Amino acid sequence: MLKCIFLLAVNCFLMIHLTAEGQNSAEDISKKLSNPVSSLISLPLQNNLTTGIGPLNGYQNTLNIQPVIPFQFTKDWNLITRIVMPVVTQTNISAVPGTQTGLSDIIASAFFSPAKVDNGLIWGAGPAFLLPTATKDDLGTKKWGIGPTACVLYQDHGWTYGILANQIWSYAGNDSREAVNQFYALPFITYSWPSGAGAGITSDITRNWEHHYTNAVITPTLSGLTRIGKQNLQLQAGPIIPISAAPGERPDFGVRAAITFVFPRKM
Repeated sequence: MLKCIFLLAVNCFLMIHLTAEGQNSAEDISKKLSNPVSSLISLPLQNNLTTGIGPLNGYQNTLNIQPVIPFQFTKDWNLITRIVMPVVTQTNISAVPGTQTGLSDIIASAFFSPAKVDNGLIWGAGPAFLLPTATKDDLGTKKWGIGPTACVLYQDHGWTYGILANQIWSYAGNDSREAVNQFYALPFITYSWPSGAGAGITSDITRNWEHHYTNAVITPTLSGLTRIGKQNLQLQAGPIIPISAAPGERPDFGVRAAITFVFPRKM
């Protein structure tokens, strides 16, 4: 899967022009994909491979299936739903030898966002839910969780600056498992060219308040828009640079590659 995604991402830089569809130009689609609370229906498939983890030199491959579906809640407000479904394969993680493969816990979020953009400033806020959907004990928390989530960003002259964040606390689940008290932040900055090409940098930051450690990586990426048949696609790739992790579990290096299926619509 990683090889296929990476090859498609390389191909995107050779097929960077996208024919506009209706009022959605390539630049417009690229800008909307940089906005987590845009009115664009999309299906990102984001693959993250990290290696050299822990004392057993383990690796982890996570395919995040992340459908984003917007709704017109009222005349003045949109409701943007975002779901993250991680499919994980890992070997020799956390000093436990062996390989585990399966679905991890799902994070589902709902953002209420103003339908009108005010001088390039866009924001959305709502609830986030932790669903204990892991198919194996080592891949999930076995806890139900809830908390607030919010996103704020600014777009101007091709640039997008912003941050998405959530805080989740567990409230039910398996009593033998640890409570969940976790903060997640995704600061990002991207630039979109009129052709639909883009460059950006993000930082995934997760703070575990129970054990007092922070997982953080920085990921610079290049992206481009192309089309297969009538289907619009954004292709993206870049290195994952580890910054911090739980004691003894910091990976050596990683690679991110993603395909996003784009379904422009007017709300």
